Amino acid sequence: MNIPLTYLYAPGDRPEVVLKAVRSGADVVIVDLEDAVAPDRKKYALAATAELLTDPQPLPVHVRINSPRSPEEIETLTGLPGLSALRVPKVTHGTDIPPVADLAPGVPLYPLLESALAIEHAYTIASAHPAVRGIGIGEADLRADLGIRDGGTALDWPRSRIVVAARAAGLAPPVQSVFPDIRDLDALYASCTHGRSLGFVGRAAIHPRQLPVIERAFRPTPDEIAAAAAVVKAAAADEGAQALPDGRFVDAAIVAAAERTLMLARREAP
Repeated sequence: MNIPLTYLYAPGDRPEVVLKAVRSGADVVIVDLEDAVAPDRKKYALAATAELLTDPQPLPVHVRINSPRSPEEIETLTGLPGLSALRVPKVTHGTDIPPVADLAPGVPLYPLLESALAIEHAYTIASAHPAVRGIGIGEADLRADLGIRDGGTALDWPRSRIVVAARAAGLAPPVQSVFPDIRDLDALYASCTHGRSLGFVGRAAIHPRQLPVIERAFRPTPDEIAAAAAVVKAAAADEGAQALPDGRFVDAAIVAAAERTLMLARREAP
């Protein structure tokens, strides 16, 4: 199974856009029933999404529902052959998750943390139920909740908080939140490399033109791959901690990190 790096959002009330997203080259498509859909279009969006997901899809399709308290959406979507997971916004505590899991047996869940309260409960949410396969951060709503205007480094503490919570709960690394400016691809790349330095792997996009930039930013560079390969080779030749000729110190933690780099280079999930 490949490690996904690109996640493309598409509005649920525009099935023709969803179909284009499926053919866009993204690793995962996220059909949005929440922010991208006007209130008077919610029922149509759900019906259109359910019709689309009646058939299996050629790639994973997640659906972002409106909240943990959206039983009609959860029940309508659960069991459809084309559904791979549910993204659950407005989660504030681990207790929000079991009712969703009960309504969607066997469906992987990805809670989205969008408030100060949710960030404080990050590990509780990440470890709330076996159905939770990952957590994410909703940066626009979190900035509004905290009164933060800067979309750059001002949110680095909550970003790091969810990276740590995901790791502590044994989940995959979180995926970065969307970058809202679809024209400034240089800024997108810089933001992705910063997110990668914090421990994120992959990013959500709102336009197909963002996909190759995200993939380039999160793929290991040739130098990183070569360095990781040298670490793994040295570790295979000798047991215990040791120093490489270039002065790098190699122990079990360094070897594990190098192996993760090589798996990401191959887009190979552990």
